[in-house]
Amino acid sequence: MQGDKTLKSHEDLMGRMARTLGADLDEAELRGELQPEERFEMLLSCTGCSDPGGCQHWLDDHERAEAAPGYCRNGARLAELARHD
Repeated sequence: MQGDKTLKSHEDLMGRMARTLGADLDEAELRGELQPEERFEMLLSCTGCSDPGGCQHWLDDHERAEAAPGYCRNGARLAELARHD
């Protein structure tokens, strides 16, 4: 199991990526478009990112974006959720 610090760090990155793409994960859960279990699986997937430092820098350079960087393990799903917001 991932450590609390790792989970928190990636939770922050995933939340920032969602906002940058225009997705609201809390709202998606409330609408039933994102189950809590899927959100947790997305978080676990994020912890396996090959470049979290690069992600941090990318997010620092992008206030808004249409798509996540290609290495983002949740980019497609986050973009899909953003289309519903």
